[in-house]
Amino acid sequence: MRWLEHLEEGLVIFLMAAMTLVTFMQVVARYVFNYSFVWALELTGVMFAWLIFIGMSYGVRVGAHIGVDIVVKSLGPRAARIVGSLAAALCIVYALIVTWGGYQYVSKMHDVGILMQDMPVQQWIPRLVIPLGFALLAFRFAQVLWRLATGQEAHMLVDEAKDALAMQDEAAEVRK
Repeated sequence: MRWLEHLEEGLVIFLMAAMTLVTFMQVVARYVFNYSFVWALELTGVMFAWLIFIGMSYGVRVGAHIGVDIVVKSLGPRAARIVGSLAAALCIVYALIVTWGGYQYVSKMHDVGILMQDMPVQQWIPRLVIPLGFALLAFRFAQVLWRLATGQEAHMLVDEAKDALAMQDEAAEVRK
């Protein structure tokens, strides 16, 4: 699945760079040439939405989401794995429900055939990210659930405070 990880990371990098470039071009055009690209704001909004929906699965993969783990830390390792597995399973169910709802929404948008406001693109095309992003999110939580079930390390149960202190120590070492 390395290709999926590279695709995910590549999309995140591309979207951030493209959003920055389009916004920079819009600012230069507006303040230097007194001209505005009508489509720039809408395109940036679409790219931002794609960044969010792809980024949420990336966050699960690398363990970057914020978690409140005071209850899990008070449990033993076996109970913590059970609670983590239950949480991952519930997240999978939620992501699959939104995937199905997103698919229905995009399907209806396709049937209606409305164009976006400022770009000659049908609205269903940028909205494809809803079911795709949540399907990818369900897949990432399924990976977490598998790791928990097989006793492997799962990013869902990472000690955030310990990681922050470790990064601070590493930064202090680099400065020396």
